[in-house]
Amino acid sequence: MSVWALGLNHHTAPLDLRGRFAYAVDQVEPTLRGLRASLARQPEATLLSTCNRTEIYCAGDHNDLEHTLQWLAHSGGVSPALLRSHAYTLRGDQAARHAFRVASGLDSMVLGEPQILGQMKDAVRAAEDAGAMGSTLHQLFQRSFAVAKEVRSSTEIGAHSISMAAAAVRLAGQLFEDLSDIKVLFVGAGEMIDLAATHFAAKNPKAMAIANRTLERGEKLAGRFGAEVMRLADLPSRLHEFDAVISCTASTLPIIGLGAVERAVKLRKHRPMFMVDLAVPRDIEPEVKALPDIYLYTVDDLAHVVQTGKDNRQAAVAQAEVIIDAGVQNFMHWLDQRQSVPLIQQLNAQTDEWRAAEITRAKKLLARGESVDTVLEALTRGLTQKMLHGTLAELHAGDASSREATAHAVSRLFLRGRPPKAKEQQER
Repeated sequence: MSVWALGLNHHTAPLDLRGRFAYAVDQVEPTLRGLRASLARQPEATLLSTCNRTEIYCAGDHNDLEHTLQWLAHSGGVSPALLRSHAYTLRGDQAARHAFRVASGLDSMVLGEPQILGQMKDAVRAAEDAGAMGSTLHQLFQRSFAVAKEVRSSTEIGAHSISMAAAAVRLAGQLFEDLSDIKVLFVGAGEMIDLAATHFAAKNPKAMAIANRTLERGEKLAGRFGAEVMRLADLPSRLHEFDAVISCTASTLPIIGLGAVERAVKLRKHRPMFMVDLAVPRDIEPEVKALPDIYLYTVDDLAHVVQTGKDNRQAAVAQAEVIIDAGVQNFMHWLDQRQSVPLIQQLNAQTDEWRAAEITRAKKLLARGESVDTVLEALTRGLTQKMLHGTLAELHAGDASSREATAHAVSRLFLRGRPPKAKEQQER
């Protein structure tokens, strides 16, 4: 059993390409089933999909990796060559190290951010629901969670980190002189919008509103911040009322189009509008960025902002890498031991068969009136003969060099490491 990973992230692929391979939570389970159905051996598989990455982890045949890449390319509607040019493939300890680094926040756009750990746990639960999680991937991810916990508790990897939500507030502060004078619209009601609303609420804006497809969920979030709730369908007609728009939904198509923003700009009489699109795929059409008086930022645009203070955390990164290396070594040792499991199972089955045969024979001898001592002697002799038959046969087979190698192996296994006696000693 081998472990491998295929993925693309904010380091390797542009936003629009990542958007083609973004899977909502309810899409992960059927996507995993589709992938495994396309592979002959049905490997263990897990799909991690966030705004910054899409990664498939598998435990199975390495030959399935190329098939998976082609399947994923077809799923995203791009050529395998294009996907290959932006993807990374990792095998064995490199795949394990990558999983541990991702869980620990070392591969995130926001160094040390904790959100990815919850997303990985969600991915594991989805894989379990899809029947795609086996013992190997279970060990990989449980160990990655344990390593992430140790990294967070033993280092300062998350100290002074700036979240995407905090970066959005910082940029808004550069555009508007006083954030308490602006009206903010949040589109969506998920975890990222929750974080963004929390950060903006701390600046006491003049008004806040939540626009969401489901009013009930929007009302729940709005109630925490004293914000207004509006239907997503009302967004185009009310867009001009807001100075800042923060959007992050699971929509596969843009929900804020160029035309709606153009109308908003006219109604605002060219007062500036700050817009942040945190969604992958995009919520706001990219052409909006070219409009006058519009300041549109995507997750990739925020990257340089969140790097602030990264240099101060490099010592923590080095400490984290040491913890991760130890975790990788332990996992690979466990994986190597797993290679012996089928042989161990066969040995146990064989010895159980021998034991059952000798017990049956002993019972027959007792039924015929044989003494207990005679039966025990026959039982133990029968077991030892069965156990040593194959070994003794191998010691007499093959050429001299193979017999010598066998002799040393037998000595190590049966004689507790004592070297076999020399021929002349045996003849005395």
